[in-house]
Amino acid sequence: MKVLVPVKRVVDYNVKVRVKSDGTGVDIANVKMSMNPFDEIAVEEAVRLKEKGVVTEVIAVSCGDAKCQETLRTAMAIGADRGILVETTEELQPLAVAKLLKALVDKEQPQLVILGKQAIDDDANQTGQMLAALADLPQATFASKVEVAGDKATVTREVDGGLETISLSLPAVITTDLRLNEPRYVTLPNIMKAKKKQLDTFKPEDLGVDVKPRLKTLKVSEPPKRGAGIKVPDVATLVDKLKNEAKVI
Repeated sequence: MKVLVPVKRVVDYNVKVRVKSDGTGVDIANVKMSMNPFDEIAVEEAVRLKEKGVVTEVIAVSCGDAKCQETLRTAMAIGADRGILVETTEELQPLAVAKLLKALVDKEQPQLVILGKQAIDDDANQTGQMLAALADLPQATFASKVEVAGDKATVTREVDGGLETISLSLPAVITTDLRLNEPRYVTLPNIMKAKKKQLDTFKPEDLGVDVKPRLKTLKVSEPPKRGAGIKVPDVATLVDKLKNEAKVI
């Protein structure tokens, strides 16, 4: 069984992002970048399935500029067998990424695609669903437990009311939630081994995909700063301030 795991290079989750002075976007110059945490969980899950003997090959995929090779090497250090980079300098939006992944699904014919439910930079939560629609595959989003047996996958997913367990026929698309697993620590020997693993590079035109943005960002701004809290002497004063100053009741 072959598993495709898309991974995205994003600003590290420990970094406090800053908006550019002209409001055109987020400043990523000289900022630490890393693999999207949800995608890291997806790689870990694919590798665990391989360790169980269910999966034979794990392929990591990333779309973006040449620096995304670092993210792919990290995925291969975790345990992916090889990597594919779709190299482009265009601003990639979820639909474009889904189209690129659809082309790679057609090319590689994986039985399973596991990816993070969303990226922490745009929080779109769209790529997995769009890929499933374009490739006409069953999907299970927000997975907190995955079991694969034969040509079926049983997925426990997190929904508003609690947990939902569904059965999928493979091939299928699964998007991961935070509670699915805890990614392993990448060791130095595995980092060295990852440097020797196969990494193929394609251009969007090689896959016959148009990645031009369909949406235009008009302005990016920081949320308003919250004022300091105050202490009130009694409940009556609290109610008065909520009613007349905050106007929330």
